[in-house]
Amino acid sequence: MPRSDNSQIPTDIPTIRVVAMPTDTNPAGDVFGGWIVSQMDLAAGTTAAFRANGRCATIAINSLVFMEPVVVGDEVSIYTRIIRAGRTSLTIHVETWRRARHTHLTSKVTEGEFIFVALDENRRPRPLPPAQPGDELPEIVPPNAG
Repeated sequence: MPRSDNSQIPTDIPTIRVVAMPTDTNPAGDVFGGWIVSQMDLAAGTTAAFRANGRCATIAINSLVFMEPVVVGDEVSIYTRIIRAGRTSLTIHVETWRRARHTHLTSKVTEGEFIFVALDENRRPRPLPPAQPGDELPEIVPPNAG
C-alpha cells in the first residue's frame, strides 16, 4: 500500500475514524486545525475514560504538531496510546493520519500528547483504578467469534 514516508502508519485499530466534510473547513478549503484537535481530544478522552473506568477531563495538551493539511473528503484516522499513568492522571500520545479520498496514500498530519485527570462524582481528581491487562482500549471481537 503506497504511503508517505513521514512515519510508519500504526498497525492498531484507530480509536476514531471520520471523513472530513465541507463544514470542517476554513475559507482556504483546508480543514480547521481546531476541528482536528477536537477529534484528537475525543479519541484521547475515549482512551482515558476506558482506562480510568469513568469520567476524565483534559487538563493539558503538550507538543502538538501539525505536519500537513487535511482536505475535504480525506479519511481521518486517530490512534491513541497511553504513555504514562500517574496517581490520578494519564498522558496519551495521539497521532492523526489522513488517507486521500479514493486512494491508499496515507500520511501523518498531526501528533501530540494529551493529559487527562480522572474525576469523581464531584468533579474532583480521583485515583486511577489498578491497571488491568488490555485496559487501554476495548478488545475488538470479530462478529463470528461466538
